[in-house]
Amino acid sequence: MIKIGVFGVGHLGKFHLNNWKEMNDVTITGFFDPNDETAAEIEHKYGLKRFTNAADLMDIIDAADIVAPTDKHFEICEMAIRKGRHVFVEKPLANTMQEARQLVKMAKEADIKIQVGHVERFNPAYLALKDTQLNPMFIEVHRLAQFNPRGTEVSVILDLMIHDIDIVLSIVKSDVKNVYASGVAVMTDTPDIANVRIEFHNGCVANLTSSRISMKKMRKDAALSKRCLYRH
Repeated sequence: MIKIGVFGVGHLGKFHLNNWKEMNDVTITGFFDPNDETAAEIEHKYGLKRFTNAADLMDIIDAADIVAPTDKHFEICEMAIRKGRHVFVEKPLANTMQEARQLVKMAKEADIKIQVGHVERFNPAYLALKDTQLNPMFIEVHRLAQFNPRGTEVSVILDLMIHDIDIVLSIVKSDVKNVYASGVAVMTDTPDIANVRIEFHNGCVANLTSSRISMKKMRKDAALSKRCLYRH
């Protein structure tokens, strides 16, 4: 039986708890969340033990599920790795590239598994193309959402566009040649709407637009190859 500790049980953390409860050979040892109101709700609804000290929970588990705000990822991931615990952490891995690279290096040295929650890799539309020979030359993506304070500790690129960047890099079999980007902060201190153009050495171009201040939600993408057009 794998003992899991959940760090952060807000909006997304509740989905994680529900998923863990459906799995065999897994037990939720407890959770850590500094918000007293949220913690009381989880204790009552799930009957789980709350830990007010993250290190105390980390000491008695096999793996950490980290669903805390992004600016807390590095701190909690580092603690887990130093204690030899396997890690599942919500995207993005960390708040900066320097932090992300350091965590990957530490995980390799500690010989533990660390996974990042890039859920779009399991989107049925993406999975349907896994066995298709793709050679996209132009990709257009729009990911628009209405404003929600949750996730605004980072820019819209790390909050939303990171999903599309991950998919684009997985289907384009070429190294990146150039990146051009622009963004505007409207509701927060970091860009809330951004456009990124990625050029690859094989000639492919990806144009990505993400917004968390739109009037309505929209997710749309298309990939043009030399032979046909894929749409989702």
